[in-house]
Amino acid sequence: MSNSLVLVINSGSSSLKFALIDTVSGEATLSGLGECFGLPEAVVSWKIDGEKHEHMLEAEGNHHQQAVDRIVALLEELGMKQDIVAIGHRVVHGGEKFTKTVKIDETVLEEIDNLSDLAPLHNPAHVIGMRAAMKAFPSLSQYAVFDTAFHQTMPAKAYTGAISQKLYKEYGIRRYGFHGTSHYYVSREAAKMINKPVEDSNFISVHLGNGASVCAIKNGKSVDTSMGFTPLAGLMMGTRCGDLDPSIIEFLLKKGWSQQEVFDELNKKSGLLGVSGLTSDCRGIIEAMENGHEGATLAFEIFCYRVAKYIGSYMVALDELDAIIFTAGIGENSQPIRSKILENLKIFGYREDEEGNAAARFGNAGVITKPNTPMAMVIPTNEEWVIAKESMELLHA
Repeated sequence: MSNSLVLVINSGSSSLKFALIDTVSGEATLSGLGECFGLPEAVVSWKIDGEKHEHMLEAEGNHHQQAVDRIVALLEELGMKQDIVAIGHRVVHGGEKFTKTVKIDETVLEEIDNLSDLAPLHNPAHVIGMRAAMKAFPSLSQYAVFDTAFHQTMPAKAYTGAISQKLYKEYGIRRYGFHGTSHYYVSREAAKMINKPVEDSNFISVHLGNGASVCAIKNGKSVDTSMGFTPLAGLMMGTRCGDLDPSIIEFLLKKGWSQQEVFDELNKKSGLLGVSGLTSDCRGIIEAMENGHEGATLAFEIFCYRVAKYIGSYMVALDELDAIIFTAGIGENSQPIRSKILENLKIFGYREDEEGNAAARFGNAGVITKPNTPMAMVIPTNEEWVIAKESMELLHA
């Protein structure tokens, strides 16, 4: 077996994704998911040779720890455990404290936990997952890779809100941005595709999934991004509203809504789901639109319009633009959405190559605009590989 295997763990509040990554090839030799933590149906599932396997967790107890323990047992059964050299953990929020990948120790755990005010759904869960992994793999070095780190190169004019400095200094209220690992990865791959050094390359990276964000990348560095203080800002998403007038929150509170009801409405009941009244899934939206559903059609139109508006506005952050990059679940696979976004950008000269757009799906990268017109491309993201590679680099540093 390879001695380049890193176990990547992404621990959520009620779930835990894992993947065993070969840092030489970038391939996931094993991957799986623990879900429904805190519920009677808590389960860990994984695939081997295309066949799905499941293991029900005990109803009582720490499901994060149980899931990690089951992963350890699985790795032992498959004879892989002894080949793992490090553990890499995805962390959503590093605030201003963490600008790069760090080795995890008790101080780092406390600092990640202290940032929980900025990511209450994510950071506490990350700490639980890290502690479970440290207990299960006491002899291995473990590393934290932060979604926010790539965006720490943004200039003050991009990350500072038009609010009093007191709010920034006392509470850390500013633009942080997310999906940094994805934007970092695809920008490096795009530079290879256009045969330019990444430090001389300029892109607008468009990460479209259930969560969605746009990032302006100048000379390989993030200079602006659409998500803000939290992942609620920016684009319309699967269930999140994206940008809206903050006075709407005050309006709803005055109407008798509770703070929790407002939070749930904007985070869990808005976006594609809220506008369509049907689903947060892009495929369901497009299918319903093709069958004439008005709500789905409107959701599609708003989504594509807002993405195009953000792309257009982010040209202001760049001196030149090599390409627009589409990535993540929707960005990599939805031909109709990419087509509509390019149509909305026709004032800038973008012209869809329909054959190229049809070919660049389901794991295939490619250019989706016509020759001699501004370039847009599709690049499948691989955040797990970035987490594994950065963990390996620190291990050998």
